[in-house]
Amino acid sequence: MNFSPDGILLIGSVLTFCSILISKTGYRFGIPTLLLFLLVGMLFGSDGLGLHFNQVSEAQFIGMIALSIILFTGGMDTKLKDIKPIMVQGVLLSTVGVLMTTLLTGLFIFWVSSWSITSISLPLMTSILLAATMSSTDSASVFNLLRSQKMHLKENLRPMLELESGSNDPMAYMLTIALIQVISSGAEFNFSSVGIDILIQFAVGGIIGWLLGKFSVWLNNKINLSNGSLYPILLLSLIFITFIITDRLKGNGYLAVYIAGVVVGNNKLVFRKETDTFMNGLTWLVQIVMFLTLGLLVNPHEMLAIAPVALLIGLFMIIVARPLSVFACLLPFREISLHARTFVSWVGLRGAVPIIFATYPVVAEIPGADQIFNIVFFITLVSLIFQGMTIAKVARMLHLDLPEEKTGNEFGIELPDEIDSQLMDQTLTAEMLENGNRLMDMNIPKGTLVMIIKRGERFIVPNGQLELKVGDKLLYISEGGKDEG
Repeated sequence: MNFSPDGILLIGSVLTFCSILISKTGYRFGIPTLLLFLLVGMLFGSDGLGLHFNQVSEAQFIGMIALSIILFTGGMDTKLKDIKPIMVQGVLLSTVGVLMTTLLTGLFIFWVSSWSITSISLPLMTSILLAATMSSTDSASVFNLLRSQKMHLKENLRPMLELESGSNDPMAYMLTIALIQVISSGAEFNFSSVGIDILIQFAVGGIIGWLLGKFSVWLNNKINLSNGSLYPILLLSLIFITFIITDRLKGNGYLAVYIAGVVVGNNKLVFRKETDTFMNGLTWLVQIVMFLTLGLLVNPHEMLAIAPVALLIGLFMIIVARPLSVFACLLPFREISLHARTFVSWVGLRGAVPIIFATYPVVAEIPGADQIFNIVFFITLVSLIFQGMTIAKVARMLHLDLPEEKTGNEFGIELPDEIDSQLMDQTLTAEMLENGNRLMDMNIPKGTLVMIIKRGERFIVPNGQLELKVGDKLLYISEGGKDEG
């Protein structure tokens, strides 16, 4: 079916509009919004309302763009002071954990393939390839769930999970590409050569990501653009430059953009607020587009034949492979409680990333690639339903949740990142006004200034003679309050 340009624009807008409306309803029932985007795509697809989309290479390209933006934004939100205490744990989970999950699941798939009652028959290398495509936790799903549900967790678990999900996609990607090359060439799997290739990709990706992250910070702070709205667009172009340069130099582009995001997020940046707003909105847009595209790409009726075996593989990953990998990686860290290890095991969410990686065997025309894609898609649905909908409940059940922390101030005012000051708000009580009810009577610390007062719905510019009342909210600005990046 061919569509005119205005028809494509209309359909895309309707899909996005429906996704956002449905996601608002789903949020009330604890349904992950990204799952709903995926289901909307399936609803409008070939087995639903009849939109035919079977361009795997185009879906892969959309996924590459979306994942680059998602990883960069996730890196920007990752604070080094938070991840330093759990850096080793996170790196182990994102490398050794992914490798263990791949091997355990791949061997299980190969064993299941030998059963006469199953609907699949995959050789060993193809079984391991299938496992590799879905061996990483999905960064989009983890970032989205932890932040949209405003989850605060004990034992520094949130930064550990975000670090793992942001940095383990490159490992799964490298394993997927290496296995496709081995299967396509018909050569035997050589652990040493694959291991060296992975190390090179990590080294090149890490170095280029750090260098271009530093360059991005320097350029943004030094260049004088005519409009502040151009700064985030400049940064967006640097994201894709980072990815392409790294990829051309045989490094891992996904790792590079994540590290570049971490560097940018932990340094002072002009127009920080505008950049954060732009990147967060863009991240939501590309997530919606990516999940809708993947939902349109799948033919649900093709999943019926592989549903039983896919469910079996998915349950094995959730109940056996992921927990074994997590517990093995965290074994040296005795300070991490059993409850925390169990929770990390449960947050092994699959999402758009495994589906994107599953398109690579299809494009490479690997035998059995269609089965790989359908199995990965089915397991992603299982993971988002069973794990995605229960993360908050499991955290409460394991007594790992914390009360929501207050962020920002009630006035909704933020300072530019380059101003070395801090904003604080305070609500006046009767005790605070015992020595007088004027601003000049209050014991305000030196270097602190009251900027504005909120009384009910009114905002008052203060002076020393202003009479204060119980319940007034004061917004202070103090010198030298910001942390250094």
